[in-house]
Amino acid sequence: MKHKALLMGKNGSVISDFFDQMDDDFVVLTTSDRYGDILGHIKYFLPDVFVFCIANESRDNMVRMVNIKQKLSDCRIPFVLVGAEEDCEEFNRIALNVADLTIVKPMSASVIRKKLCSYLEGHRPTAHEADMQEGFLFSEMPPFMRKNPVGGAVFASDEYLGQGEVRKENKVPKRKHILVVDDAPMMLKTIKEHLHGEYDIATAVNGGIALKFLEKKRTDLILLDFEMPGENGPAVLEKLRANAATEDIPVVFLTGVSEREKIQEALALKPQGYLLKPIDREKLLDVIRKIIG
Repeated sequence: MKHKALLMGKNGSVISDFFDQMDDDFVVLTTSDRYGDILGHIKYFLPDVFVFCIANESRDNMVRMVNIKQKLSDCRIPFVLVGAEEDCEEFNRIALNVADLTIVKPMSASVIRKKLCSYLEGHRPTAHEADMQEGFLFSEMPPFMRKNPVGGAVFASDEYLGQGEVRKENKVPKRKHILVVDDAPMMLKTIKEHLHGEYDIATAVNGGIALKFLEKKRTDLILLDFEMPGENGPAVLEKLRANAATEDIPVVFLTGVSEREKIQEALALKPQGYLLKPIDREKLLDVIRKIIG
């Protein structure tokens, strides 16, 4: 069974390793460094582990982890720190006793995977603790996210009926999935808030992570930023169209770019849409519904 890992931090190489080399053991989701975004991911993703992929983080970010640790402890979720020795030492000085496990690089992805898996196997909660974790979050979750604490099935029930019981009529049909690619954490948060009521959302902070995600997963639509560090949106779209596995995925550009030449460059790749920032929620939803329903 795969572990669910919620990742945060500026260490892009560690995050990429999780997506690229640890997919056999982990289901991975990234979050921005915003407090509300982190809490939202903890609440709805229900990770087995929170991994702070540290690299030149601000002091404010490190101090914020003290509060995050409290929420994680309430949910029986361990806090794992991964990064260079100097970064880890600074964090452990500022946020004393926050990290349950510290993994110091340089270390290969396979070694990190083994250390983390070994730790999580030893940290597996008792049945009583698992019940408490589920119960802590269950009442706060919308109906479509609620899980049977025993069987793990997802239903549309509006009420929890007791230990291991969920009302089984009206099973929720599978929701469409959208991958949002943008280097701005605030934009990822905004779009998720706009769409999570109707669609399942995954996020990627750059094109490379998005492409690695699509090597293993499938999505129904991609919302793609134009200007990003490294490969920009058009470059990512070219790779999508050149790959038989992704060539048919609808793509909508979300961008602040308004120059005529750049717009023409993007439209030449035949995306399914092109929306300018700031994003209007109703317009965005209207475009998505017309493309994937």
